[in-house]
Order: sequence, then structure tokens, then C-alpha cells
Amino acid sequence: MKINHLTSAEENLMKLFWKLDSFYLKDVMEKHPEPKPHQNTVSTYLKILVEKGYLSTQKEGRIFKYTVLVPLEEYKKFLLKELSQNFFSNSGKEILQFLLDEKLISQEDLTGYFNLKIEMKPAKNKEPKLEFANEILNPKKLKKDKDKKKKKKKN
Repeated sequence: MKINHLTSAEENLMKLFWKLDSFYLKDVMEKHPEPKPHQNTVSTYLKILVEKGYLSTQKEGRIFKYTVLVPLEEYKKFLLKELSQNFFSNSGKEILQFLLDEKLISQEDLTGYFNLKIEMKPAKNKEPKLEFANEILNPKKLKKDKDKKKKKKKN
């Protein structure tokens, strides 16, 4: 699914729509904080957001029911990738350094985050089978062992 850019007005409305998920125009008018936009303005934005693929419509009698198509998490990913490409040379390290420099995230936050994410579990190492190496290093001994196994199977 291709995600398109939103204007700040469209983004502000989408923040409300993401909370509602599925809604009618009257729901938007009721839930929108003051100062409320005119109903025609909201209708125009709804039409634009349907065209951009953020919302879908379903006609119910004379009114439309709107449903969000692009989840908030997908939009966040889109914005972060755009930001990374356009301003940070696709470098997570540069983004992280910027967040630290601007004090938007602290060293303690990072330490706490990584301590939660990294669980140290001892590795379960199986003993490697060294049959090929043993054949090269001890060919006579292994041949005797194989001959003994063959004799046992015959009996």
C-alpha cells in the first residue's frame, strides 16, 4: 500500500479518525475539539482523505460511514522513513545522535530500553560431530569400530 503525504490539517483530522477507526460525519463534528470546523470543510477533507487512500466509504442510506484504511503505526513508519531519508542519510545512528543532542531521549532511556530488549541466555552448543575429522586423524581406529558395528548388526 502506497502512503501519500498529508497536509497538517489532514494530519490533525486523521489523529481524530485514528481514535474513532470507523465513524460518520456527525461523529467527527461531535468529537472535534473547539473551535469546530464547518461541516462542509470536514466533508471536503473526508473526500480528499478517501482519494488519498487513508479512508474508505460505505454508503448507508443517505449517509456515508468512513473507515480508516491506513493505521497510525503505518503512517508513523512512513514519516520516520521519510525523515531518515531526507535529513539523516538513512542512518539510524544519526537519528539517535540527534535525539540525544536535542535531549529528546536520555542516555538512561536508552540503557533502560536496551536492558529490557536484550536477554542474555546461555547458548546451547551441541557437541560438533567430528566424524570426518576423526576419519582423517584416526583412520584405522574408526575402521575397526565400523567393522565391529557391522558384525553386531549381522548377528
